[in-house]
Amino acid sequence: MPSLIDIRRRIRSVKNTQQITKAMKMVSAAKLRRAQDRVISARPYASMLERMLQNVAKAASQTEEGATHPLLQVRPEKKIQLLVVTGDRGLAGAFNANVIKQTQRFITDHPGAEISLELIGRRGRDYFKKRATNISGEHATLFLKVVQYESALGIARAVMQRFADGEVDAVYLIGNNFRSVVAADLVTRKVLPVEVPEGGDEIDYIYEQPPAELLATLLPRYVETQVYRSMLESAASEHAARMTAMDTASTNAAEMIDKLTLNMNRVRQASITREIIEIVSGAAALG
Repeated sequence: MPSLIDIRRRIRSVKNTQQITKAMKMVSAAKLRRAQDRVISARPYASMLERMLQNVAKAASQTEEGATHPLLQVRPEKKIQLLVVTGDRGLAGAFNANVIKQTQRFITDHPGAEISLELIGRRGRDYFKKRATNISGEHATLFLKVVQYESALGIARAVMQRFADGEVDAVYLIGNNFRSVVAADLVTRKVLPVEVPEGGDEIDYIYEQPPAELLATLLPRYVETQVYRSMLESAASEHAARMTAMDTASTNAAEMIDKLTLNMNRVRQASITREIIEIVSGAAALG
């Protein structure tokens, strides 16, 4: 049975850990609010761009230039570029592990394809660099601060250039979509070739420029927006996952403190009882 000193030391250690987890929860909650605002602000623009692309693509499909745009070319998927969006820090529950598992599952499901990874986030970079994996690029500190559009712009342009040059036949993205504080959706999305959305209400635009020229401008912007939005969604999901994990850790620490305190009281009571018995036994022996 541990001594009172050992139990008190462990209680003090757990209380110190609980203070850290509570502080991390408060920090994540503050960051989550700002990240959530950025995600909500970006969604209307992405939705409007998608609807505009849909209508312009329909108009441009009637011309030869619109039908042969490099970002629309469908080829057999022998070489695949995979964008993997993880976080830069841990202590976020299964947030990073789920993305890594989904990436490994994707690789397993495409045994005949040559897959190269573009790793966005330190956790994914650290995991896959230790394994024999084809890594085309890594971006390890983008989530340590507010996600910038310029960062997504560089990544998107690099993968678009590889696709246009024929170095890869398709580009997929694996990451988390923010849904709520307690839940996120793990998604695998095809980025290239651009799959023009179908359905919806068609808008009869009056085009000042030929539709094919507008499509050539909208397609790169659409890909850039998809990458940027995925990074924003991942950042918000990471803060939410960390806040939930730290709240659970604080609750578990409180339960552990209660159990250790109860155990300490039992040990102390047993020690007092033993001392009383020794005193009474000694007095009886003298009498």
